[in-house]
Amino acid sequence: MEKIANIKFLKSHKGMSLRGIAKETGHCFETVQKFVQMEDFNLRPKEKHERTSKLTKYKPLIDEWLKADLEVRVKQRHTAQKIYNRLKELFKEEFNVADRSVRKYVSRRKKELGISDKVFLPLVHHPGEAQADFGEAEFIERGVKWTGFYLALSFPYSNAGFIQVFKGQNQECLLQGLKNIFEHIGGSPVEIWFDNLSAAVKQIRRDGGRDLTEGFQRFMLHHGFNSNFCNPNSGHEKGHVENKIGYSRRNFLVPVPEIKELAEYNKTLLELCDADMNREHYKKEQPIAELFTEDKAALNKLPAVGFEVCRFILAKTNGYGKVQHEGRTYSTAPSHAGSKVWLKMGASEVIILDEKYCEIIKHERLYGALKDSMKWLPYLEVIARRPRALKYSMLLDELPSTIKGFIEEAELNDQKSALKILAKMVTQNGIESAALAFEETLRMGVKDIDSIWANYLRLSSENSEPAFMELAEHVPELKAFINDTSVYDGLLKGGEAVCNQ
Repeated sequence: MEKIANIKFLKSHKGMSLRGIAKETGHCFETVQKFVQMEDFNLRPKEKHERTSKLTKYKPLIDEWLKADLEVRVKQRHTAQKIYNRLKELFKEEFNVADRSVRKYVSRRKKELGISDKVFLPLVHHPGEAQADFGEAEFIERGVKWTGFYLALSFPYSNAGFIQVFKGQNQECLLQGLKNIFEHIGGSPVEIWFDNLSAAVKQIRRDGGRDLTEGFQRFMLHHGFNSNFCNPNSGHEKGHVENKIGYSRRNFLVPVPEIKELAEYNKTLLELCDADMNREHYKKEQPIAELFTEDKAALNKLPAVGFEVCRFILAKTNGYGKVQHEGRTYSTAPSHAGSKVWLKMGASEVIILDEKYCEIIKHERLYGALKDSMKWLPYLEVIARRPRALKYSMLLDELPSTIKGFIEEAELNDQKSALKILAKMVTQNGIESAALAFEETLRMGVKDIDSIWANYLRLSSENSEPAFMELAEHVPELKAFINDTSVYDGLLKGGEAVCNQ
């Protein structure tokens, strides 16, 4: 541009001829003439000339596939990778084009055709609005590592957030987590954004509406909040909670948490979330705790009656009094074999009821690799009264090997006593403690029932070591007594030694 300005200056201000300017500047005559005559210096974009590439001959076919995609559902449209794979399959070795070139062209053509024309708009968040979703992490409970899920409820206005940990993502876990948080903060949000999780949404209708699960609808009506659901594959519509999930994992779940009791751990998490609000908002330059007071002021009041998170399932037990649900087995009692029962499913427990809704037994709800939950007490009490039926039942095979071996070798009366003692042990501390008592006693070579029971009491007591007793000063010290057996020797000889005395 400076060279052009110099040529124009020499012509207009110094009156030099075109040939003189060409001689002065070293440019050819035609160049000098062109710039002297130029009057329009507006900036214009350069025309882009597309270079011929190896992909050129395949572009019409790609365009044909992409245009056909306009008539099908979003999830069944071509991705760039699928187009590349189809071209490789159709043209085999003849198709010598890099997948990067295909992706670049497909991305451009989708935008031109309006297929992937995504525009994200900044949203305004009002106090009392929230977003919810599940994250995944590892946990250790009583030495066992398992993969669990944590429900995050975030408030975009204040940037406050709360999490609760569960072993599943079912409806009971979702509702129990929300209930715990609602009760902790003293109210429910006016509106919550969700993903299309199956715990809440049965079906997405053609018009975009949602058919909700009955349990979720009841919970929503009970707490008075409205629900909104993101479009499929549009997690950015609830981006705040997506970020909160990552933040919570990094700040609360690293290192891997070691849990003694899940309900207590969830209470601790709520306290940690409260403490986390003492930091400053990333944009508003105010403590999150102060902003959250505005969120809390907009919350719905909690209903006077609490919501019981559960689901009732009618099922039938098998011949052993066990019932199956979701591929997992729960025991009831021999007296309920072959009968109908109700499963009252909660997030962390399963209560089995008879047809009149009276409780039979309670189990911890199974998740992950756990497939069977056996409560021994109802079975042990029945068998203890009828020990002859033991060999015809499944109970013996399901007992720990040490107990099973002892009972198989015992006489009938000893079997009955052993089963009664075992029922007491299981009632007090579970089958594991009972198995340990049997194992420890038998290892010492002792096989009587009283010794097993005494050893169990010792092992299950808080202090299994005998206590040392300190005597008061006024208690006299007893002299050691030495027994003289020589007198008995005299008696064995007919009493001669005694008579001579």
